[in-house]
Amino acid sequence: MARAALSLESLNEEIVACNLCTRLRSHCTEIARVRRRAYAEWEYWGRPVPSFGDPEARVLALGLAPGAHGSNRTGRPFTGDGSGDFLYPVLHEAGFASQPTATSRNDGMKLHGLWITSVARCAPPGNKPNPEELRNCASWLDREMSLLTNLRVVVCLGRIAFDGLLAHELRIGSTLARAAYVFAHGAEYTLPSGLTAIASYHPSLQNTNTGKLTKPMFLAVFERARKLAGLP
Repeated sequence: MARAALSLESLNEEIVACNLCTRLRSHCTEIARVRRRAYAEWEYWGRPVPSFGDPEARVLALGLAPGAHGSNRTGRPFTGDGSGDFLYPVLHEAGFASQPTATSRNDGMKLHGLWITSVARCAPPGNKPNPEELRNCASWLDREMSLLTNLRVVVCLGRIAFDGLLAHELRIGSTLARAAYVFAHGAEYTLPSGLTAIASYHPSLQNTNTGKLTKPMFLAVFERARKLAGLP
């Protein structure tokens, strides 16, 4: 366990130091400099966001990218914005998170059996990383998943995360027919690598405020992931 934690910690340090994408680094740095009025007193993180969770995780929650005034401000996935305000109470109820609220890296949050990461590690303009930026981040996901040796289930939060997981399968040599994997909320697939993928709508305000994604829908996904992962 200590070895896995140390390896993931070292990988996180590399991620934080990454400068591959000029557009993203400039965007994140400028947001951290200007700041939103509500967070004028914050010292923004403004760097690639490291992953977070339990090194012994059996479940991976795979997101899209950090939020400009959420993770890019706090330095932790899904922390400090509307998506996180929807996600963490569900993770707490499903038994993955030690508390229902996430406000900063120092709020005492612990995850049990779960690791959280994303296919892009920097906040992109308009929440849309371009294909080159996603390719630049791909090796981080590949290395991360190889270090999560107990991993059994991946919950893909949104279509881009779902596509990112399938791309990872192809990079590690899996043979799969892409057309057979259709994104839909609650869809489950056994991947050639042996992992189970569960698709979910992303917990963005666009989805949660409109009722496209409700708490019972989201909770059902993580309860199902827990069962498939063999967690008590």
